Amino acid sequence: MKFTKQNFFFLVGGMIIYVVDIVVDFWVASRYFCQGQYSWSIWIMCFRGLSSTITQLFSYEWFKNDWEGTDTGKLKLVFLVHLFHCGIFIRYWFALKYGCQAAFKQTGGRGASEEDPSTFIQKQAIDAVTDINMLRVFKTFLETTPQLFLQIYILMEHGKTHFYQYAAMMMSFCGISLSMVDYQISLRKSLPDKEEFRVLSKFVYLFYKLLTITSWILSISLITLLSVRISVILLIFLWICGFSWTLKQHTTFCKSKKMEYLYRTVVGIILIFSFFNIKGRRTKDCISIYYATHTVVTLGILFVYMFWKPSIIKEIYFTIVSILTILSLVLGIIFLVVYYSHFHPTTYCRPQPYSDEIDGVAGQKVRVKIGRFQNFLMQ
Repeated sequence: MKFTKQNFFFLVGGMIIYVVDIVVDFWVASRYFCQGQYSWSIWIMCFRGLSSTITQLFSYEWFKNDWEGTDTGKLKLVFLVHLFHCGIFIRYWFALKYGCQAAFKQTGGRGASEEDPSTFIQKQAIDAVTDINMLRVFKTFLETTPQLFLQIYILMEHGKTHFYQYAAMMMSFCGISLSMVDYQISLRKSLPDKEEFRVLSKFVYLFYKLLTITSWILSISLITLLSVRISVILLIFLWICGFSWTLKQHTTFCKSKKMEYLYRTVVGIILIFSFFNIKGRRTKDCISIYYATHTVVTLGILFVYMFWKPSIIKEIYFTIVSILTILSLVLGIIFLVVYYSHFHPTTYCRPQPYSDEIDGVAGQKVRVKIGRFQNFLMQ
């Protein structure tokens, strides 16, 4: 494990995109509000509020677990910061602090022991960034992806376009892309004896995720145009399937039972949009069934349009959306096959207990994690 200068610059870029994304969300919501589109404005703020609340809950829970037995006054301050939905900025501060030391000030050798100060700082930096990337996975599928779906639906429903709509969709695509790549980088760093996530594998993984998610969002948008009720029923059914699968997997990510059920609920939402391996096991059959189901449902939606509303087939937007849906699905599946054939890690980590606490800066007890990530979503 090594935190490089490139990792540090990606971290800074991710923080900038995070802040810009917040600004764009409020800007788009205010524009819809000023135009009298109150429902769209409310939906955008609901996605933002839900995502922020859940990420704050998990972030504080992780701080509480990491700082167990330390100064309660500091934990109360962290609680207040999370209460005002600013907990992610504490995590960015720690990540930037340790990341700067690891990337620019430490010169530990390749064979340095775990007790070596440079190795300790490297672990601190990687752990801090990994926690941020886990939270961003939640944000991606609780806010960014639903907002992309909402903007595409509005665009298809009304046909009128504005600059702020394109800005919102552009930020959504950037957010999904950066989150997916950073997630996979963190996963590779958590797996022993695995090759570095190189440029080519990053692009293959990115296109696989981005294209399959885009195809599915376009499909959901089409079925929503046809019938909002059917769309809601479909999404609820898919969430129930995903949630039931997490129950069957007996996930053990959180120490608290309540937080574990919240985690499983969120994973159910994530599984609506993209496949994730929850337990770090080989899932060739599961992923095949998952994307085969998505393919069947996508084609089914297009056939439903032909029989239910044949007149709409003549509309130019339907032709364009249909082509984009099928093309992105086919290309996404191709990149999926290429990724799993040539670039996917073949060694899977087993959940391991946390290591002992050691003295940190200023005598503070800091837990060295073997890997919270190893009980998190795997891919």
